[in-house]
Amino acid sequence: MTTHHPRLTGPGETPGPHARETEPPGPRIQDAEPPEPSEPPGPSEPPEPSKAREQQSEAREPSESAQETAPPPASPRWARPALIALILASAALFLWDLGASGYANQFYSAAAQAGSASWKALFFGSSDAANSITVDKPPAALWPMALSVRLFGLSSWSILVPEALMGVATVGVLYAAVRRRFGAGAGLFAGALLALTPVAALMFRFNNPDALLCLLMVCAVYCVLRALEDARTKWLLLAGVCFGFAFLTKTLQAWLILPPLALVYGVCAPTRLRRRFGQLLLGGLAMVVSGGWWVAIVELWPAGSRPYIGGSQSNSFLELTFGYNGLGRINGNEAGSVGGGRPGGGGGGGGSWGDTGFTRLFGSDMGGQIAWLLPAAFLLLVAGLVVLRRAGRTDAARAAFLVWGGALLITFATFSFMSGIFHQYYNIALTPYIAALVAMGATLLWRRRGRTAAVLVLAGTVAVTAAWAYVLLARSPQWLPWLRWSVVAVGAVAALGLLLSVRLGRRLAVVAAGLGIAAGLGGPVAYAANTVGTPHTGSIVTAGPKVEGAGAGTAA
Repeated sequence: MTTHHPRLTGPGETPGPHARETEPPGPRIQDAEPPEPSEPPGPSEPPEPSKAREQQSEAREPSESAQETAPPPASPRWARPALIALILASAALFLWDLGASGYANQFYSAAAQAGSASWKALFFGSSDAANSITVDKPPAALWPMALSVRLFGLSSWSILVPEALMGVATVGVLYAAVRRRFGAGAGLFAGALLALTPVAALMFRFNNPDALLCLLMVCAVYCVLRALEDARTKWLLLAGVCFGFAFLTKTLQAWLILPPLALVYGVCAPTRLRRRFGQLLLGGLAMVVSGGWWVAIVELWPAGSRPYIGGSQSNSFLELTFGYNGLGRINGNEAGSVGGGRPGGGGGGGGSWGDTGFTRLFGSDMGGQIAWLLPAAFLLLVAGLVVLRRAGRTDAARAAFLVWGGALLITFATFSFMSGIFHQYYNIALTPYIAALVAMGATLLWRRRGRTAAVLVLAGTVAVTAAWAYVLLARSPQWLPWLRWSVVAVGAVAALGLLLSVRLGRRLAVVAAGLGIAAGLGGPVAYAANTVGTPHTGSIVTAGPKVEGAGAGTAA
């Protein structure tokens, strides 16, 4: 059976923050909030309270929305050096000893080699330069690798460096997306969380299509968030282009998050309803054109003079898209698999896609790949929406929670219940959504840490994350046995420190927050380090150490 991997092509450059940009009104996240204008007392109301009592009441009953309309402050001086450090650290993580994995997934490496020798093979995504059959995906993810091989010659580095650079670009775009409403600190935190997620540390060092898909999804979300700020049509057109090329990477998975993004824009964009509807239609047209041009050429090309469409039953890319790579992934009817389906490394398990249900991504097969911060992401998504519940319709910060949260929920639900082929590394699609929500939610609550409710949620999130990390680490009992106990101990101290900081002040809160981050990232960092230090080859690979009860482990 063949393993199928998503392919994506990313935009040419990484969007970044620009100090000169004018941001539309959105909730300002700050410690102290301006008091609401007092209403004249009614005939039965008590006399006006004293000024001190009024300030205490305002601290207890903040207005989170309409009056918080100023944009976030400009990035501090340390932001740019910190961003450069994050980019360099991400590059080091994704490039370290990259050649140890050889040609990684040789199924795609062979196609990249064919594309470097034949422009026709490059265009169609052929498995061989003679153009007998294509891979079972559209070719966008092969194009960067094939061009790299054409320029630099065939080697493991020319195959894998483009994937690593996609990872660095993804970190940068995620930083830019989160920074715009929540500040440079939140953006840096989100970028670091993405880079250190084990499945990201694996797939940005591997030549499956998932790296490009992840980059394009983050670029698409960035464009939608920009459109939600000022309702400029160009951002929806660019989002459509990203989705179109994402389709040319992994077909219908690219459109998985379209419904929540379109819905949020249709409801929250700062322009009249008729214009919102028209803009969404234009964005959809851009998506169809940017993804459909290649499909049209392939379908119109005489079948006898092009390679056979791998994975299809009737030599049709449309059949492949809506069958084997479409509904087949949902209902399990996947006749047509091509390429090596058995694992060539990683302790492999192949052939069984695991039990479906809400707990699927928390199980032994999947948990260590992606689930470290999943509980925190869900908790902080709810907390963020509660904090911003009084925000106006066009509030950009709340819209950001809805966009990232909608993308997380629909992807999580699909991955949890799909009956077809599903590999652990598919979970890289979740990493930017989790990273963004954790960074945004933690920042929002941190800036309200003077309030008991915010501190309770922060402390509870730290405690839950540390306890869950213990469970995940305990599934590999012989691997760093001290780590799980350390994570629990540090997490408990951090949660207690956050609770006490309400009375004991900022200094304790800062120390407790640092310990909380250490507890939450201890497990993922150890997994990521193990992944970087281990070669991975074959078609089915996983991050981290061998897990008891799982179908696959790390590559040998």
